[in-house]
Amino acid sequence: MNSHPSEAGGASDERLSTLLHNMRAVQAVASSVEGTIGPKGLDTMLVGEDTVIITNDGVTILEEMEVKHPAARLMIGLARSQQQEVGDGTTTATLLASALVTEAVAQVQRGVPVTRIITGMERGITEAVHFLSEQAQAVADFTDERLYHIASIAGREQADIAQLVIEGARVIGRDKMLEPDFVFSDLITAQEGAENEVLPGVLVHQHPLAREMPTVVEGARLLILNDALEPEEMDDEALGTEVGFQRYLELKEEYRHNLEKLLALEVNVVVLDRSCDSVAEEFCLDHGILVLHRVHKSERERLSLHTGARSLKRTALGKPVKELARSLGHAEKLVYNESLAQVRVTGGKGVSAATMIVGASTQEVVGERERIARDAAAAVQAAVRSGYLPGGGSMELFASRHLEGWRDTLRGLEAFGVDVVSTALRSPLAQMIRNAGFSPLEKMEQVKAAQVKENSGSIGLDFDTGECADMLEAGVVDPALVKLHALKTAGEVSRAILRIHTIIRKKSSHREEE
Repeated sequence: MNSHPSEAGGASDERLSTLLHNMRAVQAVASSVEGTIGPKGLDTMLVGEDTVIITNDGVTILEEMEVKHPAARLMIGLARSQQQEVGDGTTTATLLASALVTEAVAQVQRGVPVTRIITGMERGITEAVHFLSEQAQAVADFTDERLYHIASIAGREQADIAQLVIEGARVIGRDKMLEPDFVFSDLITAQEGAENEVLPGVLVHQHPLAREMPTVVEGARLLILNDALEPEEMDDEALGTEVGFQRYLELKEEYRHNLEKLLALEVNVVVLDRSCDSVAEEFCLDHGILVLHRVHKSERERLSLHTGARSLKRTALGKPVKELARSLGHAEKLVYNESLAQVRVTGGKGVSAATMIVGASTQEVVGERERIARDAAAAVQAAVRSGYLPGGGSMELFASRHLEGWRDTLRGLEAFGVDVVSTALRSPLAQMIRNAGFSPLEKMEQVKAAQVKENSGSIGLDFDTGECADMLEAGVVDPALVKLHALKTAGEVSRAILRIHTIIRKKSSHREEE
């Protein structure tokens, strides 16, 4: 049955109203971070009830800001995905997504069906990603000057952090950096009062269980338990019976026997998920065994890898000594630093490890220094994996110009979707120009003309002078993976937003009691 014209018109109006509503929400999110992008970008102050954060880190701003609109929440998810997968480029991804939605809505208002726009966008993004991938240049090695520039840019031009990250990369090695599951930025830790340092080992942020325990252990033999060190528990009901009480005494005796195995194994360090009882504590004190309790899971895992230990449950202590010996970890040295409340473990017999310690003068800047260093580390790993491209928005503009010519190979309304991508790719450079105090209209044309003349995507803008400059020669470079993932993710989120026909509030999952 055909719809009545007024009904069709009403549905169309509702569809456009939803698009416009979502577009404004997306633009509001983008406006919260757009002022931070580029070398002339400024900071944002996030004000809470009890805290104030000043930062220009895109993902921090987006995750901390209060957002209620569903389309805006998709943008927050975009930033989170970019941060988790690449560790940098959240602001670029946000600006691209906002520009894609804005330009797509403009095409819809001109009468182009949204489904055709989406199809054209998909093709345009695929072509742009392919084009940018072909332009990427590989990192030669860890002495490559471009790699330092990447670390410096991602590290807010803090030279000490850039140098620390590059040194850490050298210690870890290229093969480790290329492992799919290895996250280089996880090796970063910031500490008030510490000096910048690459530790060839593992840090454990915990203190000995008792002050009398040793603080330096040479030739460490580690037992790591994902458990507590205490006897097996029995419930009160079982203890109330003669059989249950007898079993309790047997478990206590078995427990004491298991503790004696630590001496036979020559264990001098015990690392626990939880704590230990007074019997185990006294036993370890008497025999000079260092106990680290309530150690975080991630630190236990790194410690296991570095020392070659296999984490056990406490029930495993019932196994024969020879079998337990195969689960021990070994390290050359373990040192507790009381002023920093941390234990350093070096010379592990397992997998080589490194920890990049970022010093901070006060507790207030610890978090920001760590975030900056993690961004720098993530950018370096991305560059090692995918190569690098000219930065400063120049390469996106070059890809935009490529799409302008490539769209002529398409027929039909899908070409308008390619126009959406082409226009959106100019948004990062346009915003950087705006943040530097220049006219985007004038400077974009200036850079475009220079790129055409040189046939090079490395020609961008010197944001100090307002003149064209070669970004590669100026050391303005970005990891290719950051740009590629930002464009892909922005495309996915913008398509999801454009497909929304209407927004309906769900009923509450908590029904009122009658």
